[in-house]
Amino acid sequence: MRFGIAVFPGTWSDRDCAHAVELSGNEAVMLWHKDRDLRGADCVMLPGGFSYGDYLRAGAVARFAPLMEAVVEFTEGGGLAWGICNGFQVLCEAHLLPGALTRNASLQFRCEPSWLRVETDSCAFTASCRVGDVLQIPVSHGEGRYVADEATLDELERDERVVFRYVTPAGLAVGAATPNGSMRDIAGIVNPAHNVLGMMPHPERACEPLLGSADGMRLITSVARSLRRDGALAASTR
Repeated sequence: MRFGIAVFPGTWSDRDCAHAVELSGNEAVMLWHKDRDLRGADCVMLPGGFSYGDYLRAGAVARFAPLMEAVVEFTEGGGLAWGICNGFQVLCEAHLLPGALTRNASLQFRCEPSWLRVETDSCAFTASCRVGDVLQIPVSHGEGRYVADEATLDELERDERVVFRYVTPAGLAVGAATPNGSMRDIAGIVNPAHNVLGMMPHPERACEPLLGSADGMRLITSVARSLRRDGALAASTR
């Protein structure tokens, strides 16, 4: 499967994402912010970093890039988009996901291990996981506190759109120990069609044991397997 990896001025996690994708046996292609051609990508990844220097606010300028116009059209047609850290912020600014990412409750930049509990397996990004699985995936951000109004939060919970929640290593509620103070300990969400994921932790930094965890690789392989399965199903109905 082909993963298109967005590169905005200020993006710095693009090569890490490419390494993780290639390590999984899939193909990575880089997509420049001025491009409108997604180069046949099956899934578009928006990596972490400081797109356009995070001027105005994180992700606010990147949402107007020509590439994002193509991403919006791609997702409206059912294509997969995966925003990581700054990529999550960009997806919220582009209104592909609800809510916003604000300054960490501690007002500190946090770069540390975190543990995520899988809350749903009904999307391509967690298709190879089970509900309740705990993944060790690091965070690295200063503006990762997910916020939304109560009605939106209730809707996310009701429609199984909360994909990851910060927990303890044992999978229990983490309380005030979240790395950023996100509402309801939310670490990742999807859109109503479940084809757009935004998450603050960095799975590309947890793709091999040398890095302390290979749990992030489970998400990449989930996407690839889902795409192959869906492609096979589509072919069988022709």
